[in-house]
Amino acid sequence: MSITNSKLPSIKQLQCFLIVAQELNFRKAAERLRMTQPPLTRQIQSLEETLGCALFIRNTHEVRLTPVGIQLVEKATHLLGELEQFVVDVNKENTHLRIGLTRTLNFDDIPQIANKIQILINNQELEIQNQTSSQLLQSLSKGQMDLVITGEKSLHGEQDFKFDWLYKEPLFVAMPSAHPASLQEKVSFTDLADLPLFWFPRNANPAFYDKCEKYFQQLPFAIRKVKEPDDSLVLLSSIVKSKGFALMPRSMCTFNQQGLCYRALTSEAADALNIDVYLVSRKNEERDQVKQGVESLMA
Repeated sequence: MSITNSKLPSIKQLQCFLIVAQELNFRKAAERLRMTQPPLTRQIQSLEETLGCALFIRNTHEVRLTPVGIQLVEKATHLLGELEQFVVDVNKENTHLRIGLTRTLNFDDIPQIANKIQILINNQELEIQNQTSSQLLQSLSKGQMDLVITGEKSLHGEQDFKFDWLYKEPLFVAMPSAHPASLQEKVSFTDLADLPLFWFPRNANPAFYDKCEKYFQQLPFAIRKVKEPDDSLVLLSSIVKSKGFALMPRSMCTFNQQGLCYRALTSEAADALNIDVYLVSRKNEERDQVKQGVESLMA
């Protein structure tokens, strides 16, 4: 048999197939794979074309495996399992730990986490990268990271990842210092009702967005919202010009500018609005250096 002359399924196709086979629902499978449905459907269709037969029976009511699909589940699980074990075995000699940190937070200003990371640096070779929480989970899923620290728990990641709660990061209000409420030590949303809130789309961070919206809906008035600028300096400049206010992690409230101030939220708002920070690892992780990393960061 000549492998180069054979048309074989790709690893990506087999991974997509197994997730669809587990969920029997293309929407849920796409969410787990962190992709949209059209490319997932194309992966399955391409796999079916390669094999020359259907793997799923699909109608408006259900998705189920064909007899060939049932056979492929066993074959694909075995093949990918063998490949994954090979990668694990190869990496066993690799003693350095790859950690990803969310860009949402400034860990230098969170001593309880920064000190533990420093201890890790002192005890073993460490590679640290900063990405968005979504990018970190993708990197972890692909084996490009060993551990990641994210803001909020992914809504669709618990089947693939283990989430360990680390810390609750308070949110502060970034507001114009010319506003009367700036004279207060703590502010409420009622104090800022005359200003719009700079806000972001849900897909940027669904878990955090939903947490905040749940609190907003309990307020006796509707908060006016405007699109949050992508550039943080543009955002802060707009706040200085009294165009609105923003919620920011306390550790990120380090940029000082005339006309800008940061204030803590009142106790009621602070209890509801915060960022739960998690240490995330792959389920069934067996490498000693990763286990030791988890233990050190959770200590």
